[in-house]
Formats: sequence, C-alpha cells, structure tokens
Amino acid sequence: MDVFNIDEVMAALEKAVTAWDTPAVTIVSQRDGDPFKVLISCILSLRTKDTTTGPASARLFSLADTVEKMSRLNPVQIEKAIYPVGFYRTKSAQIIEICRLLLEKYDGYVPESIEELLSFKGVGRKTANLVITLGFGKPGICVDTHVHRICNRWGYVETDTPEKTEFRLREILPLKYWLRINDLLVTYGQNLCRPISPICSYCTIYQYCKRVNVGKNR
Repeated sequence: MDVFNIDEVMAALEKAVTAWDTPAVTIVSQRDGDPFKVLISCILSLRTKDTTTGPASARLFSLADTVEKMSRLNPVQIEKAIYPVGFYRTKSAQIIEICRLLLEKYDGYVPESIEELLSFKGVGRKTANLVITLGFGKPGICVDTHVHRICNRWGYVETDTPEKTEFRLREILPLKYWLRINDLLVTYGQNLCRPISPICSYCTIYQYCKRVNVGKNR
C-alpha cells in the first residue's frame, strides 16, 4: 500500500459511525450553535467520558447559559453542577476565570482565533481547534488521543505527539475533511479502533490500515 486513499477511508468512516453515539461536545454544538457552550463543554470533556460530560454540561447550562449568567455563579455552584467530571474543582476555577476574561477583554464573546483561545488558562490546541470548528464552523483540525493514535496506526502520518499530528494533517489532509476528522475518529476510536486490542475483524477500513504498533487485536 503505497498511497493512502483518504477519500475512501473518510467515506467508509461516515457510514460506520452512524451505528454509534455522537460525541457529547458535538451534540452541544448541533443543539445550540453557541461557541461559549462549546468552549465550556470542551473544558468539561477533558479526561472525562462522554456519558459524564453530556449530563454535566446540561446541568451547568440549566443554571447559566450565557457568559454573564455563568460569571455570577460561585465555585461551589459550578462544582456541584459538573460533578463527577474529572478535576471538577480545577475546571470550576477555570470556567470562572474564562468568563472573567471574556467579559473584560472580549465584551462577553468567544474569540474566533486559535491564538487568542490558547491564551485562556486550561485551553490547549485540542480545545481551541474544537471551538473553532464546532463553535464557528471555521477550518481547524482538532487532534486528541484518538486522532493521533489512529492516524499513526493507519500509517497516514508518522508523528510522536498530538501537536505534531495536527500540523502534519494541516499539510496533507484535504481541507474538506478538517471539520469532520475529529468527530469521526473519536467515535471510531471509542467504539472499534481502541487503544488496546482494536476490533480489527469488524473494521470496514482494514484494507487501508498498516496497523502500525498493533499487537493483540480482535
């Protein structure tokens, strides 16, 4: 396999993921189309399963669904709403600080650039790209552990960190797939192309995959 056919792979992924649940942050973006809610949901989702992130986001937004309203909540109110997300106390403090900066520096609006988003405490490249793509519909490539692992497993990239994967994908991935690759690979990675013992026997893109560093599989 000399040339990786990304078009056929992405088409196969689009069909395959219909069998599984949509990622929690994507559901927030589809339901509300609000960059602020996408940003906060992204913060909650870090090191937290979607089954926890979705309900926690809903509880928090039922208390405060705008920057102004959320800025008036105290840390304990936020902590109670988002528990049991991972590092909920730390995330509560981050959310309060983000709201403060949004009001003081951006008139309550979420900035539309990755560089500005990265200036917020607790916001890394993964979150910044997800806000840009899901919140604003602008080109970006969100690379989490699933995207990093699977793209290397395919042999589509050869990188050793998610950040390097992002910049390599910016070079080789057709622009038409930038908005979708995270959703597709997160869903695929959670359900089939797992970190340990991926379920290769059911994989519809098996023929394209080099299975780099895959030992035991099912």
